[in-house]
Amino acid sequence: MSNAASDQGKAIKRRGVCFVISAPSGAGKSTIANALRASEPKLRHSVSVTTRQPRPGEKEGVHYHFRTMAQFEEMAAQGELLEWAIVFGRGYGTPRAPVEEALNAGYDMVFDIDWQGHQQIRAALPDDVVSLFVLPPSLKELERRLHSRASDHPDEIARRMAAARDEISHWREFDHVVVNTELDRAIFESRAVLTAGRLLTRRQTGLADFVQTFGA
Repeated sequence: MSNAASDQGKAIKRRGVCFVISAPSGAGKSTIANALRASEPKLRHSVSVTTRQPRPGEKEGVHYHFRTMAQFEEMAAQGELLEWAIVFGRGYGTPRAPVEEALNAGYDMVFDIDWQGHQQIRAALPDDVVSLFVLPPSLKELERRLHSRASDHPDEIARRMAAARDEISHWREFDHVVVNTELDRAIFESRAVLTAGRLLTRRQTGLADFVQTFGA
């Protein structure tokens, strides 16, 4: 392929994808999302708002926007959050404006959020969401992974395990499902889902202009 032809193909404009990854805590959604962010130049991270305290190494505006519960509730009331939820007594939400700006500019956004957040984002942006649910290979393995996190208190692990079955029951609401038995394979399959979402005909907003160059 000549450079001119290659440049023409790259010039096709498209609207960005909201790639939503959900899973019970410990199944690997954040690890998969971080791996995609590291390898996909058109994939942008949505920095969430949370009311929990920072974990060691987490930075304001990089990992989360850390806010008080009063500040969080005010943002939700003003419509500044695309989705939000109270999980284990802590608020989590997605700022609306950065997401809409990124999609309009052709950038993709990845969200590692729970099933409730997925429902809200799909309701707000129904034509933009491509969703993926990550399952653990078993509940026993899920519990083992949670115990391997040094930062999680045993009481919190127990709460997360108690919630896991309810979270898993929402798997049918998602466009795609990956079982995270082997991490590299799960990342590969997740990237395939993202690529397919990008190539949807309706998402390539510049495709009609490009096809006209063929006289079709």
